[in-house]
Amino acid sequence: MATIKVQQVRSRIHAPRNQKATLDTLGLKKMNQVVEIEDTPSNRGLINTVHHLVKVVD
Repeated sequence: MATIKVQQVRSRIHAPRNQKATLDTLGLKKMNQVVEIEDTPSNRGLINTVHHLVKVVD
């Protein structure tokens, strides 16, 4: 299965509770942390929910 790397680039401090939970689900706990996740439609939906807080890196 293909994987993608996601990096948190903005703070979660003023984000709503559901977006904080989404970051936790993706495994992102700190700023500039990079995690590698499977490229599935459900994970793409999670990334789309917090697209303003994260970026997909190569």
